[in-house]
Amino acid sequence: MRSRRINWTVTILVALGTLFILFPLYMAITISLKNQEDMLGSVFGLPTHWRFENYAEAIKMTNFFQALGNSAFVTIATAVLTLLTNSLVSYAIARNMDRKFFKGLYFYFISAMFIPFPIIMLPIVKLTSGLGMTNLVGLTILHTVYGLAFNVFVYVGYIRSIPTALEEAAKVDGASTWGTFWRIIFPLMMPINATVGILICLSTYNDFLLPLIIISDQDKYTLPLVQYIFQGQFNTEFNLAFASYLLAMLPMILVYVFAQKWIINGVTQGAVK
Repeated sequence: MRSRRINWTVTILVALGTLFILFPLYMAITISLKNQEDMLGSVFGLPTHWRFENYAEAIKMTNFFQALGNSAFVTIATAVLTLLTNSLVSYAIARNMDRKFFKGLYFYFISAMFIPFPIIMLPIVKLTSGLGMTNLVGLTILHTVYGLAFNVFVYVGYIRSIPTALEEAAKVDGASTWGTFWRIIFPLMMPINATVGILICLSTYNDFLLPLIIISDQDKYTLPLVQYIFQGQFNTEFNLAFASYLLAMLPMILVYVFAQKWIINGVTQGAVK
C-alpha cells in the first residue's frame, strides 16, 4: 500500500492554531483558580492553592443566576420568534422573486447587512424609549428584527432549492398557502432552521452593545452587561473576574458542543439540495 505523505506545513499551522485557541483558555482557567498571592507571582504558572470558591464569590457578586435567566429569556424568545417570522417572510420572497416588489424587498433586506450599527444607535435609543421598549421584550423584538437581513439571505437560498411541485400537489389537494407552508415547507426547512436557530442563540446570548443602550434597569441586565459592570467594579480582582467570565461562557459552550452537528448538517444539506 502506498504510504500517505504528511503535509507538515498544514500540520504545523493546525498545531499553532490550536495553541492560539487553547492558551487563552488555559490562562482564564488558571487565573480564575488563583488567590491574590498567586496573582503577584508567575502569571503563567499553576495556582499554589486551588481556590474553587472564587466561582461562588463571582456568582454572588454578579447576581449570576438572575442575569442568566434574563439572557436565557431573551435568547430563547428571540430564537423562537425568529424562526416563526423570518421563515415566513423568506418564503413569501422566495416564491415571488419574479415580481419586482418582492425582488426589491429582497435586496432591501440584504442591504441592511451593510449598515454599521453605531450609525443607527442613537435613533434606536430615542425610538425604543418613546415606545416603552426599554425592557427584555423590546430587546427580544429588536434582536428578531436585526437578524432579519442575514436570515432572509440564508432562508431564500434554501427555500428556492425546494421543488415547487410539492406545493402544486398540495394546492391540488385543497391545501391553502398557509397550510402548505406549515405542513410541507416548514418541516423540510428543519436543517436550515436548526442552523439559523443556533446562530441566533449564539449572537443574541453574546450581544453586548444592544442591551447596553436599551436596558436601564439593573435587574434586567443580561450576562454581558453584568460582566461589564463586574469588570468596572472589581477590576483589580482578576481571579474573580475570570471566574465570572468562564461561568458566562459555559452555557453557550455546552449548547455549541451538543448542537454543532446541526449547524454542519444544515449547511451541507443546503449546499447539495
